[in-house]
Amino acid sequence: MMSAKRDYYEILGVSQQADGGELKKAFRSLARKYHPDKSDAEDAEERFKEIQEAYAILSDSEKRQVYDRYGHQGLSGGGGGGFQGFHMNFEDIFSGDLNDIFSSFFGGGQRRRNSRGSDVLVRHNIPFSAIVEGTSEELELNLLDDCQTCDGTGALDPTKNKHCTVCGGRGSVTVRQQVGPFMVNQSTQHCPECSGRGSIIDKPCRNCRGEGRETRNQKIRFDIPVGAESGTRLRMRGHGEPAPRGGGDSGDLIIQLEVQAHPWFERDGADLIMSLPVGFPALALGARISLAHIDGKELLIDIPKGSSAGQTIEIRGRGLAHRRGQRGSVVVLLKLHMPKKFDKKTKKALEELGHTLSIGAEDVEQSVRDEAEYRRGNG
Repeated sequence: MMSAKRDYYEILGVSQQADGGELKKAFRSLARKYHPDKSDAEDAEERFKEIQEAYAILSDSEKRQVYDRYGHQGLSGGGGGGFQGFHMNFEDIFSGDLNDIFSSFFGGGQRRRNSRGSDVLVRHNIPFSAIVEGTSEELELNLLDDCQTCDGTGALDPTKNKHCTVCGGRGSVTVRQQVGPFMVNQSTQHCPECSGRGSIIDKPCRNCRGEGRETRNQKIRFDIPVGAESGTRLRMRGHGEPAPRGGGDSGDLIIQLEVQAHPWFERDGADLIMSLPVGFPALALGARISLAHIDGKELLIDIPKGSSAGQTIEIRGRGLAHRRGQRGSVVVLLKLHMPKKFDKKTKKALEELGHTLSIGAEDVEQSVRDEAEYRRGNG
């Protein structure tokens, strides 16, 4: 157990002049190193709690001011409020947004959550063949990005920006609203004077006119998953709109895939379903039909003798690939092809065949009786 409290700046390995970005970077690095789920160090749990506490205090401007002036003793008194602790899991450190994590514990949460740039949704059509084996594609898009002239600050000279007197440099203000005779609702909102930046731009950047963002043509390369369906969304982290004037993380670019229909296949998950029109001789005598298939290999369809229209044939392992690597089936629905016109020779041959295959009235009646008896026996 660590008995004496160490200096918070020493714990994080930063100077007293460290800004928010330096604090965040130091915290992430140390939290990864000493997280109890990953570290084998005997004191990992205590070190991790110490790192959390140091960052929690120094990342809050008001608590940091108290600490810089009075040290640990100032935070343990009534005015400072002390550090009450909070729980953070492994995923928070390695994939979460630290601003979101701490905003619910310390002031200014509304400002931090809203400082993230907006997501951008793009719909992209792909051919059916692209989902067979999966492939890579590239898009050229005109997207908002940080202004290269001012590095996203929106200012001609950021060092000349003025401290916002309305919010005291915090970027947020507390708004109280009467919601009843005995109740007041209190919320934290962007400072209307500085739009949440904490400072007022002295002279705006000429290129972006103070917005801190500009539209640029960008090439985005991405992978199409095997067996992707229409509506599948691919999320490209950090390729969306930047936060206003460099105030936070960029949003995400979301690419929604729309798979073009295949000329004869319909899909049911990983299975491919098709109708195959065949003549009566193929149904009666059987046949083998060869088709070009989506995987580039020949698809052989064996029609058994005595088949009937509406019957299905399943060919396993020739459908689309599951994400587990297995492939679905091709399901072939047999459909009787009936020509609209016959020449005289064909018509005569069909009439002769009809006489050979036709059944008499007595046979029809017997077939009906047999069918009715079968239904009663199996009812």
